[in-house]
This record gives sequence, structure tokens and C-alpha cells, in this order.
Amino acid sequence: MAGKKKPLVVITRKLPDQVETRMRELFDARLNLDDRPLSQPELVAAMKEADVLVPTVTDRIDAALIEQAGANLRLIANFGNGVDKIDVEAAARKGITVTNTPGVLTEDTADMTMALMLAVPRRLTEGANILEHPSKWAGWSPTWMLGRRFTGKRLGIIGMGRIGTAVARRAKAFGLSIHYHNRHRVLQSVEDELEATYWESLDQMLARMDIISINCPSTPATFHLLSARRLALLQPTAYIVNTARGDLIDEETLVRMLQEGKIAGAGLDVFEHEPAVNPKLVKLAARGKVVILPHMGSATIEGRIDMGEKVIINIRTFFDGHRPPDRVLPNRT
Repeated sequence: MAGKKKPLVVITRKLPDQVETRMRELFDARLNLDDRPLSQPELVAAMKEADVLVPTVTDRIDAALIEQAGANLRLIANFGNGVDKIDVEAAARKGITVTNTPGVLTEDTADMTMALMLAVPRRLTEGANILEHPSKWAGWSPTWMLGRRFTGKRLGIIGMGRIGTAVARRAKAFGLSIHYHNRHRVLQSVEDELEATYWESLDQMLARMDIISINCPSTPATFHLLSARRLALLQPTAYIVNTARGDLIDEETLVRMLQEGKIAGAGLDVFEHEPAVNPKLVKLAARGKVVILPHMGSATIEGRIDMGEKVIINIRTFFDGHRPPDRVLPNRT
């Protein structure tokens, strides 16, 4: 882009310093140093003026907002993999390209999935909380704070993409039996490596698993994929871990089942109405029935820098007149 006017790039949240510095070098970058989510009027103003918008998971870029975009806006370079809050079809109709940052968060999210998978049945946070009040702990006892053994359990993975496969590899090393449901069966070589069992029927898999890990994207087709009917199929000794998107689960039904002991526990890094967290889930967490985290699955320094570098590559490629490597097409949403 040497010799050309630098595109105006509006970034909706604060990014790592290394990423912001590079963006300032390459583009006419407008930063959000306060890291305050932009209001709807501020988003409208940004889209009217910018050549490139760099939103994050906290921004809803719907059809109504896209319709108000200025003539200069040609690229929405999402800082994140999921584009469920961007109306990609509306952007395409407006002639706006959408990109994302796939692949860079796979290992980080899989690590967090495994952490939750261990924390829930072994009651890790519940035990840690006890030590905040030392008077509650009288010392080791053979029958106190008993959890459930992890090794030897059946893990059912919903969504065997990059993250699901990375979770499966970790889980196999811990001695879990790998099962999965996916739109398409994975390669035979992957099944053989993981000794994985494929279930065409999600219902049948759910009824037989000890642990369920949700690792599929949020789309209109997967909204409440774990509906009240499907949640009722779970064994009372089963655990659910969700590091994907909150709206994949009927959260109210999940809460009720946890309250009634119809499911053993849950580990949640995402929530249906983020950033709001259901107060009932908070109470269940205090009772040790669920482990809840504030959407930390991809929160590593390395991961955030990798995401920023992908955003930069997509912007530079686009303004050099080429197709950006991480373009999101309407039929992928």
C-alpha cells in the first residue's frame, strides 16, 4: 500500500499494544483506548466514516446497522472467529466484504475446555473456595469433597471441527473414550487416531455420554441445539461443558435441571445473554453445581496477538486488491 492513502480503520475495542502499534503504522487507525463498548450511535457514526470496521464479539453488526454504512466502508474485519453477530448476507448485499480470524484460537480454547472438563467433576473451584474460609476445613477426610473419576468416561463432542478435534486429542490422552456428532464424518485417519465413535444421531449420543463438550458454531440452525427435549435425554450423572456460544443451550432448562439434580454439573465459559449472566447460575456456582467463567476460552496474550495479525493481513490483502485469506461468505453463516 506504499504511496496510497491509508484506509481509515475504526477499531471498536482496545487490542494488545503490539497489534495497535502495527495498525497505526500501516493504517489511519482510530483506537479505542478506553476499551468501552461503542454505543449504537457511535457504531453508526463509525460505519458512516470508516473504510474498515474492526468489531469484536461485543458488537452486533445487524442488517439495520449495515444499511446505514457509508459509501467508503468496504471491509468488516472481525477480531474473532465467530461471525454470528454480523449479518454477512446484508454486508454482501451492500458490497461489504467480511473477514474473521480462524484457526488461531484452537489450542487456547481446547485448553480451557479441558480445564472446565476437569474442574466440574473433580469439584476444583468448590474446593478452592473452601480455603477462602479456613475454618470450614478441618483437614483431610476419606469421604469429604468426593468428585467423580475422569479417566474411563465417555466424552461426546458436538462439533468436530478444529477445536472439537483438539479437545478430542487432549481428552484421549486423559483416558476418555471419544464420541462425536458432526454434520459430516471426519476423515477415517482422524477417527483411527482418536479411536473415535461417530454418531449420526445427536439424540442417541447424548443419552449415552458421561460428559458433553459443545464446540460447534452459533448459527440460526444451531440456536438451542441442546433444547429442553435434548437436555432431558442426558443421564443424571452427566456433565456439560460449553466454550462455544451460550445460545447453543436452552439456558433456562439447563438451570432447572441443575437445580433439580437431573444433571450432575456444568462448566460454562459462555452465556445465552452475554454479558448478562443468569443470577440462578451464579447461585448454582456458589453451591458447586456449576463452574462459570467470563468468556475466557481464547484469552491468552499469544492468541490475541495472533488474532490481530490475521486482521492486519486481511486488511492489507484487501486493499492491495486481492481476496483476503479469511473472507467469510454468506453461505457459511
